[in-house]
Amino acid sequence: MDYRVEDKYFIYEDEMAFLKHRLLEIMKPDAHGRDGSYVVRSLYFDDLTDTAYRQIEAGTDPRSKFRLRTYDNDGTYILLEEKSKKKGFTHKESVVASRKTAEAIVCCNSPFEANISSGVLKNEGDFLFKKLYYNMNAVLLHPVVTVEYERTAYVEKAGNVRITFDTNIGAGKDVRRFFDDNVLPVPVLERGLHIMEIKYDEILPEYIRSAIDIGNLRKSAFSKYYYARNAVAD
Repeated sequence: MDYRVEDKYFIYEDEMAFLKHRLLEIMKPDAHGRDGSYVVRSLYFDDLTDTAYRQIEAGTDPRSKFRLRTYDNDGTYILLEEKSKKKGFTHKESVVASRKTAEAIVCCNSPFEANISSGVLKNEGDFLFKKLYYNMNAVLLHPVVTVEYERTAYVEKAGNVRITFDTNIGAGKDVRRFFDDNVLPVPVLERGLHIMEIKYDEILPEYIRSAIDIGNLRKSAFSKYYYARNAVAD
């Protein structure tokens, strides 16, 4: 299992604009979306005792969480993912999910409905579906929150580097609206504050490190899932 470094930073609008300009000189925009920009929407799962949420809060290591993900609200391309974190490194397992399978999971309105509707996963062949099925039955894992944001990504082959800027991060509590066209998410950060993520395999090339070193970036253990849960908490 290959783990990657994933560093996160809080970043303001003017800092982000400056760094984007710098990175365009040494990196390429992601091939996806328009000029490397696209909308990400994720549906996160947790169990009856909010284990994933509490593990983030406690800094538990290792830990993992499940999510469904779409891009630019394309309901025909859906990923089921399990993201793991261990000793500061991250790993992601992904598999394409059919719309039928995803809708069966999304329509769950309670942990107990999730337990029932998880039966559709038994017909899926990939191990990740079976793992989700087991958790939905064993610990009543179920959808709890939607997260949506706009992402601009830059890539570099050397070091397998990927730098992303995530803006307008918002949360939605009604998981059944995951495939809706118009969702008005609740902001999770103050206006003008965004997230920069830097991902690479082992070593970040020095020319990229120098380009992003503007002296005042705030490194963070930011979790979109954790902040989203807090944003929509009753």
